[in-house]
Order: sequence, then structure tokens, then C-alpha cells
Amino acid sequence: MATDDKNDDASGIHGGGVRERLEGEADRAVETLDDGLVDLLAWVLDTETRARIYLYLRQYPDSTSDEIAEGTGLYPSTVREALAKLNDDGKVTRDKRESAGAGNNPYEYVAISPSDLVADIVGDVQAELNTVFNLDDRLADRASDERPVQISVERPVEEAPDDD
Repeated sequence: MATDDKNDDASGIHGGGVRERLEGEADRAVETLDDGLVDLLAWVLDTETRARIYLYLRQYPDSTSDEIAEGTGLYPSTVREALAKLNDDGKVTRDKRESAGAGNNPYEYVAISPSDLVADIVGDVQAELNTVFNLDDRLADRASDERPVQISVERPVEEAPDDD
């Protein structure tokens, strides 16, 4: 056929189609993004384990420790220990799961919003950056209360419901 163009061949010249290559690149990009996000959250939350739990809870709120362990691939005891610390630090909340039957009702966990997470750490980051800015004064044994770095966090305004 005259309309056939070898460049449009979906299977490609060197094996593997264009679609497969694009999907592979997209998968690698998502994996890199996920790894970067986990690294950033690990810095904010102190450990990679807590970061993975936080991400899981943002995707699946109201999860139990067993559900989190299964979903993240972490050991249940590790998840319980990390959840206790995250709860103590105010990074997650927990409530008893309602159950109609008798027995032990497990806790359900919910992660705080990312804006609340950032607001919690902004003061610490600001103080550390000001320490760096005032390094020369500290090295010269001069007292400085100058705080050139000020970080503000603006939270999105929730939209009011439409009254039709």
C-alpha cells in the first residue's frame, strides 16, 4: 500500500513497540517520583518506614495496622511501632473501628493533610536556615538575632458549597 509508512510501525524496527517503550518510560518516571517523594517524606518524618505508612494512609485512610502492613509490605510489628510514634507526634490520628460482633475492635488510622505536615515542620526549617545565614556572626563570636529567612505556608481555602 502507498499509505504504509515504516515509521508508523507500532512494533518498531528494533523490537518492542513505541507504546511499550513509552509505558516503560512512564513507569520509570512514576517510580522515580515515588522514590523522591518517599525520600522527602523520610526527611520530614524521620524514617522511610514512617514515610511509606504516611503515603499509604493518604491513599487509604481509615486503615488498620494489619491493612497497612499488608499494603506496604512492612512487618506488622514495625508498622505498629511506627504508628505509635506517628500518633504521638500528631502525624496520624486513630479511632476504634466499629464492629457489630464481639471481640477486639482494631484502631483505624488517618494521616494528617500534607499542608498540616508542612506547617508542623516549617518553624524548624526556618530556624535551621537562619542559623546558616548567620554563620559568619556565629564564627566571629558576634551575637545576632537577625532572621533573614521567613517561611509562610498558605493553606488552600476550601470552596463554599453552592446554594442553588
